[in-house]
Amino acid sequence: MNLWRTKTIEQSIADTEEPEHQLRKRLSALDLTVFGVGVVIGTGIFVLTGQAAGVQAGPAVALSFVFAGIACALAALCYAEFASTVPVAGSAYTFAYASLGELVAWIIGWDLILEMALGASTVAVGWSTYFADVMSSAGITIPDWAYGEGHNLVAATIVLLLTAVICAGIKISSHVNMAMVVVKVGVVLFVIIAGLFYVKASNYSPFIPPSGSAGAGGVESTPSLLQELGFAPGTFGVAGIFTAAALVFFAFIGFDIVATAAEETKKPQRDVPIGILGSLAICTALYVAVSLVITGMVKYTDIQVDAPLAEAFRSVGRPGFATVISVGALFGLTTVMMILMLGQSRVLFAMSRDRLLPPVFSKVSPRFGTPVRTTVTTGVVVALISTFVPLTELAELVNIGTLFAFILVAVGVLVLRRTRPDLRRGFRVPGVPVVPVLAILTSFYLMLNLPVETWIRFLIWMALGVVVYFVYAAGHSRLATDPHYSREADAAASARRKG
Repeated sequence: MNLWRTKTIEQSIADTEEPEHQLRKRLSALDLTVFGVGVVIGTGIFVLTGQAAGVQAGPAVALSFVFAGIACALAALCYAEFASTVPVAGSAYTFAYASLGELVAWIIGWDLILEMALGASTVAVGWSTYFADVMSSAGITIPDWAYGEGHNLVAATIVLLLTAVICAGIKISSHVNMAMVVVKVGVVLFVIIAGLFYVKASNYSPFIPPSGSAGAGGVESTPSLLQELGFAPGTFGVAGIFTAAALVFFAFIGFDIVATAAEETKKPQRDVPIGILGSLAICTALYVAVSLVITGMVKYTDIQVDAPLAEAFRSVGRPGFATVISVGALFGLTTVMMILMLGQSRVLFAMSRDRLLPPVFSKVSPRFGTPVRTTVTTGVVVALISTFVPLTELAELVNIGTLFAFILVAVGVLVLRRTRPDLRRGFRVPGVPVVPVLAILTSFYLMLNLPVETWIRFLIWMALGVVVYFVYAAGHSRLATDPHYSREADAAASARRKG
């Protein structure tokens, strides 16, 4: 068994032309950029800003967003090169298959399942909380049978509705996303502009609270792996900025999902890099602005960590503004859910097309031009998780899974530059090997800032994935079972060795 067999880029691209596996190319650079903004701006800006500022970094949380944004930008450059070179569904999974081999590709695909399905479930639970709050403000109480202890049918309902939208076609999904992104970006701009009138310079002092300072009440900071090992002094201070960066990194998750839509893009070599880098730049600027406004409106020790934006306006006598923010959060979280599930369905589709998962899931609907089976499967699983599984402590698994994917994509860029220098690349990472190496080191550092429990759960999930690979995927993969397919891969590998 050759665990390191690679699928050539030529094979990957040829697969996209097979009639039963052919997705419709309907997306533009604008669509991809809006997809990126739609999935990135969500829980992070409406929730994590409060926790990061209140218990970890103080007003310097703005620097945490900058650092997390830089870490993402390093990885985004690597994603942009791969997506412009291999415009195929699957994102990091497909990139790994072309550069690092089948076992690594399976591991990253398994990792993406963790990132996207769990991420969508987490967001769905958050959405239901905001929905209940908005309904309560309107005098409507959600019955206990729909939203109560141990069950959350509200979250399941929104997940299944979005599943239907995704099944209906990529362009319809794009239109729905566009409308909701306009609303939520409008709300974010409203927060920035309206909040400026209530900013007090004294709230920024100290901008970087001394290490060990008392923080806001309502939540406790979980020690990171670095802290447990004795390499970091704890919350606040300069170290607190980086600890907060590992937390607010969750707010940036999603730009990589733009790459999963490469196969459905009209001009992927040009448009995918624009979508990835453009959406990341827009979101970073908005995050920094919002964090500066909120910590200027409210002293970091007084921030309400559960709903920092809404409570900031309530504290200055503007409760009506808080309702507007809650509605904006609903729209924001809706697009995050939808695009995470869309990305998940495309990763499963790509893995199924390679027969690492049952091939029945790789069929494309002739009517809608979408992989309906993987989409419905994704929707049902996410709905079940969000209905019955408590997700508070599992949310950080999404962070560590994404960072791990970033590392492997950066490694893949270095490998493919060496093994396939002849490839036509629509976008090239500048400063190779420095930029990919920095992406690897930065992502790994952020991983070290996550709790020990998160590392343990992640390693357990990865170990389970390796078992599934050897039990099923290794013996059923297209490279293992299709002689013609395997010969093409061997010939390409031999040619590279001779070259």
